[in-house]
Amino acid sequence: MHHPSFLLLSLTILFCFFHSIVSTNHLIQQTCKNCSETDPNINYKFCITSLQSDHRSQCAKNLNELGLISIKLIRHNVTNTSAHIKELLKKNNLDPFIKACLDDCLEVYSDSILTLREAIRDYKAKRYADSNVKLSSVIDASTTCEDGFEQKNGVISPLTKRNKDTFQLSAISLSIINMLNIYKLKGTF
Repeated sequence: MHHPSFLLLSLTILFCFFHSIVSTNHLIQQTCKNCSETDPNINYKFCITSLQSDHRSQCAKNLNELGLISIKLIRHNVTNTSAHIKELLKKNNLDPFIKACLDDCLEVYSDSILTLREAIRDYKAKRYADSNVKLSSVIDASTTCEDGFEQKNGVISPLTKRNKDTFQLSAISLSIINMLNIYKLKGTF
């Protein structure tokens, strides 16, 4: 038979756990609502799904923690995209134009991995303007990659979805950084 204090402790822990999940989900929903309302490039559902996909977001206590998670999501996406490009480049029968585009994409995505490390460092140090610049270059990388394929009629980019995801994930992080910067300037953070 369980002791009543053990049952009370168990119920308290369970309550705190569910309260934490509800609070985190509210934080994610409110953040994505703000992001999608202030930036037409951000899809609300994409934002929710992306942030909830990272198990760390369930423990995020505030916007600052959620922002760091969002940047790490970009890093994960960019790293996976680089690996995917390397696999595509291993194919022997690649059209020379597509190969050249993939080479360019690999270069900009590889550079983005390093840039994201710096962006995370700046973000953790609350140097939001510096982090903003670096994340903007990641958006440029995804756009540059996609635009390369459009230089020749009839060519379809094998990276369109990945480029769009990188673009949107970066836009979410930039939006969060802008919110944090506003709070910082107002002295409410």
